[in-house]
Amino acid sequence: MGALSYHNLDRTDSFRKLKALRPRPRLRDLLEPERVRSCSIPAGGGLVYNYAAKSVNGDIVGLLQELAFEQELVDKYRALVNGAVMNTGEQRMVLHHLCRGQLGREILAGGKDLRRFYVEQQERISAFAEKVHAGEVRGSTGKPFMYVVQVGIGGSDLGPRALYLALERFAREEHDGPRMEARFISNVDPDEPNDVLNRLDLEATLFVLVSKSGTTQETLTNAAFVREKMADSGAGGLDPGKHMVAVTGEDSPLAREEGFLDVFFIDNFIGGRYSSSSAVGGTLLTLSFGRGVFENFLEGAHEADRLGLEPDLTRNAALMDALIGIYERNVLGYPVTAVLPYSQALNRFPAHLQQLDMESNGKRVNRFGEPVSYATGPVVYGEPGTNGQHSFYQLLHQGTDTIPLQFIGFKRPQHRFDVEFSGSSSQMKLNANLAAQIVAFAKGKADENPNRHFPGERPSSLIRGERLTPKSLGALLAHFENKVMFQGFAWNINSFDQEGVQLGKSLTRQALEARDMDPALRKYAELLGVR
Repeated sequence: MGALSYHNLDRTDSFRKLKALRPRPRLRDLLEPERVRSCSIPAGGGLVYNYAAKSVNGDIVGLLQELAFEQELVDKYRALVNGAVMNTGEQRMVLHHLCRGQLGREILAGGKDLRRFYVEQQERISAFAEKVHAGEVRGSTGKPFMYVVQVGIGGSDLGPRALYLALERFAREEHDGPRMEARFISNVDPDEPNDVLNRLDLEATLFVLVSKSGTTQETLTNAAFVREKMADSGAGGLDPGKHMVAVTGEDSPLAREEGFLDVFFIDNFIGGRYSSSSAVGGTLLTLSFGRGVFENFLEGAHEADRLGLEPDLTRNAALMDALIGIYERNVLGYPVTAVLPYSQALNRFPAHLQQLDMESNGKRVNRFGEPVSYATGPVVYGEPGTNGQHSFYQLLHQGTDTIPLQFIGFKRPQHRFDVEFSGSSSQMKLNANLAAQIVAFAKGKADENPNRHFPGERPSSLIRGERLTPKSLGALLAHFENKVMFQGFAWNINSFDQEGVQLGKSLTRQALEARDMDPALRKYAELLGVR
């Protein structure tokens, strides 16, 4: 592979052709049974991505393939997994895929084989979890641990929380419940840690403190909150050091701090929102569900990662999803997309995708720091069906904006027990609603009464599987991570830094320390009782 070239999207011939292409297809003409059957791509972990209800025909798909080649999207992915510096803002490699398996060559940093390093951390976490589950590691009063609480924020919370909730029901059905029940503390609002801690038996609780830098103020504040609560509990209090592990960087202050049962390591090559496959998610998920569940999760993610290396767009689900998104954002002009899982287990998955997508691709400069003249990442939101149907679907169906939709559904629920009512089971009703919504959004319904007229032409995709399992969940996460990555390459932006988070942190420190403050900041701080 020769040297890669990096160009803004609007400098490519294929993008200019896409914008000029006429006539544009209509969904009500496209959506036929054979198209529903044929527009399917394996996505790993038993999942299938279907784009039949997207407003693209053969001509558009052909130009999207040209764009993939022109922007060298798969070649850039291959360079990434081989250790190229793809986080240009921080001059770092991007290696979250390496936590799931080896896709390219051996990658060394500081003389260390990083794949071996990630596997070693997984092994250390598994060994520690097995001791906890066996009762060999206990709390300061001798009680076995029953609960695990993740203390972190952003990528240290959203991904692990979404994944835990996605697998909790599966564990109850397949393994008589989680090995340890998980709770989460992320918000620096004191009401959250109070609510969580007041409902737990602290003697039987293990805390996982997660901060890659070891300096995240919200997380350190909540850790202090936990320690204070434990010291104040019971006769003589509890020893927090017998109830806490840390996940942090090897060079962080936490790595040198005493008062932890153990410390597990991550590095700067894995961004927070991409860290669920690392020790950040692995510690919590292994303690909650055991080694096997987390290994199956990684297996599904690795399978999806491997499929992402396929150059043929019609055989690469993440690439197809990404490029259709580019077409919708930059040709059709849609600024928002909704993720709609018809699975209650995925009720926090859209919240994780908000951070993944919007923090990665919410950029206005290219990878060289130069302004771009086109739209980049969309606004992402979502809610599980069928609740969403009784909430915001009114706007999706009849509002003035067209919002592309990404549905997720499974043939079978995680629990085996279901009930039949009025001739169908609950799962059948759920999936009937999902099928109906796809067609309703695409084809609409004519009516002389304008209040009952549905314009249709609302595009959607469907990721479907047999059942939500650890393996399919891993593939689902990797699909969206890879989609976001491919879109960042197409837009020629850096999807792996987040400088937009830093300004607020800096001003917060000023407000707390009452120094060098903008007069307006000072006044707002006074209004809110900061000073």
